[in-house]
Amino acid sequence: MLDRASMIIVAAIATLLLIGFITGLAWSISTGFAGFLGGLPFWVIAIFVLALAVFDFWEETVKKDR
Repeated sequence: MLDRASMIIVAAIATLLLIGFITGLAWSISTGFAGFLGGLPFWVIAIFVLALAVFDFWEETVKKDR
């Protein structure tokens, strides 16, 4: 099992990679054929999912007492 500091670092890297991937995907959809209004529903969903991912990172690593 990882110690607390290692777990926070690994989870932060994973969360940042997820944020980068989802943001890049949403950017690609919005600047491509769909246009901004076509990509707007995906942006709304992406922002909600990213908020959930950041909240889960906070709950499971930073806030959790060991």
